[in-house]
Amino acid sequence: MQIQDLPFPDPGVPDARSGPRFLWWLGRNQLGGQFKALLWGLLHFVAVSGLPFCVGLAVQAVVDRSGTRLAVSGGLMVLCGVAIALGDTMLHRAAVTNWIIAAARVQQLLARKTAQLGSALTQRVAAGEVVAVSTGDVEKIGWFVEALSRFAAAALTVVLVCVGLVVYQPALGVVVAVGVPVLALAVLPLLPPATRRADHQREKAGRATELASDTVAGLRVLRGIGGEELFLGRYRRASQDVRRAAVRSARMWALISAIQVLLPGLLLIAVVWHGVHLARDGRITVGELVTVYSAVMLLTYPLRHFEEIAMAYSFSRPSAKRAARVLALERITDTAGTRDGDLPGGDLYDPATGLLAPSGRFTAVVCGDPDAAGVLAERLGGHASGEEATVSVLLGGVPLDELPLDSARTAVLVQDKDPVLLSGSLRDLLDVPSSGGVSAADALAAAQCGDVLDALAQSSVNAQDPMDARITERGRSLSGGQRQRLALARSLITDPEVLVLDEPTSAVDSHTEARVADGVRSLRAGRTTVVFTSSPLLLDRADRVALVDGGEVVAVGVHRELVHSEPRYRAVVTRETDDETAPGGTPGTGAVPGIGSLEAHGIDAIDTLEEIEETA
Repeated sequence: MQIQDLPFPDPGVPDARSGPRFLWWLGRNQLGGQFKALLWGLLHFVAVSGLPFCVGLAVQAVVDRSGTRLAVSGGLMVLCGVAIALGDTMLHRAAVTNWIIAAARVQQLLARKTAQLGSALTQRVAAGEVVAVSTGDVEKIGWFVEALSRFAAAALTVVLVCVGLVVYQPALGVVVAVGVPVLALAVLPLLPPATRRADHQREKAGRATELASDTVAGLRVLRGIGGEELFLGRYRRASQDVRRAAVRSARMWALISAIQVLLPGLLLIAVVWHGVHLARDGRITVGELVTVYSAVMLLTYPLRHFEEIAMAYSFSRPSAKRAARVLALERITDTAGTRDGDLPGGDLYDPATGLLAPSGRFTAVVCGDPDAAGVLAERLGGHASGEEATVSVLLGGVPLDELPLDSARTAVLVQDKDPVLLSGSLRDLLDVPSSGGVSAADALAAAQCGDVLDALAQSSVNAQDPMDARITERGRSLSGGQRQRLALARSLITDPEVLVLDEPTSAVDSHTEARVADGVRSLRAGRTTVVFTSSPLLLDRADRVALVDGGEVVAVGVHRELVHSEPRYRAVVTRETDDETAPGGTPGTGAVPGIGSLEAHGIDAIDTLEEIEETA
């Protein structure tokens, strides 16, 4: 697998039972890349470790006044230099490739899991944690995967050098062979506390990221209620907690690094002291002493990878644990589907609430609780979680849960009350999977996006076509109503069999809302459309209106009948109480001022609004 082959056609099925198992699964799926990095690492480290032998031969050749051996030693050093350069270059290339491939695999797995879970993901995992996993945690997981092969090459090189020294000069080689394992294992007692401190730091950093993400997402609300300073103080305290945890973790790793410098130095002193005595007694030559000294000095280079792998594992283990926790989440309903992928047609029916949306009709649903409306909308699209997922919604008598996930989402599209606009051109925004039956122009016209196109054209002076105009992140340069209408146009383009809209015009003024209602009704003629709303303008244009109260449908009819005959319906739509509608009561305040008092006197609110619009 090469970088140019990314993304993976199928990233595989991860072992998400624990963080270490997930890391092991990643490494096992990159055996080819790991083996390649191992070979280049061995070439590099062995060439580095071979230099002391070349230097020792050269020194001994000078002592013995042998020009031939000196020339051979020089040739060997040139050969080692070439091998070092080649091995280091290719090792870096292979290691970076392994890192990128591992990170890309994790990101693809997270993206696939996000697509499978849909809106249920943020109900089960904090949005900030998902952001942390898909950014910083992915980098640390990739670091461990790529460091694994370099560590293996370094460990094999240390073993080969120790064996070579014992064979080359047993008197000094035994000292090195005993001392090197002590160097490698001396820091082991410090690794558990260092790992715990690193875990604590990562936990604090994850919480700070979650807090920052949630604060940014709700910044407008915070400004509205004056809570900016409160959340700023919380984030400041969380940031200081991260700093203190990072300092404690850094102190432990600094101690480990100091030991990694101190102990090799002590070993080098011991080798030189013992070697000098052996040389004075004539038991070894000067060249052998230089060779052993140089070998021990250069062994500190591969030994540093022991510290790196320990640090990489300690930082990647909590990251892998978080990633595995997200990847282990499963839909409560069947994801693969027990039926074929043929799209069913017919009425949409929810057995849990008794809600029926007849095929090809415009159905409006009124809920007194906006949160309950959102849950029911998600349920109609097959995105239910928890207790709501025990009974499946039926489309044409076919349970959505028994359809493959792609087929179910093609059949039923749900637009929630807070749709997200991705940055890019308007053309890119509207380039979504669709049936091809609705053009971008028709969808924009139905959603009344003419003023949105004008605003985008003015803000993008270099765009000749409004479709090429740039939309900022989350559409922040647009008003709330403009963002809603663009999101509605995007949903209309897909032209699904069933379209579920949750408060699609809550931020739109009444004049535009009436035209949007007419446009959606006209464009969706012959298709099933379900709109969750309490707007009289939308309700009056619906073929069928259902009132949901206490988790079940309690009234069905058309708006003009329900507003006069059903007190609970009237209370939601007009914001009136029974006292306000009684003789002598205080005039109510509805979604439009005066609607409650008008209806209390027998005047139809919808007719009045239409007259106002015509007059305007």
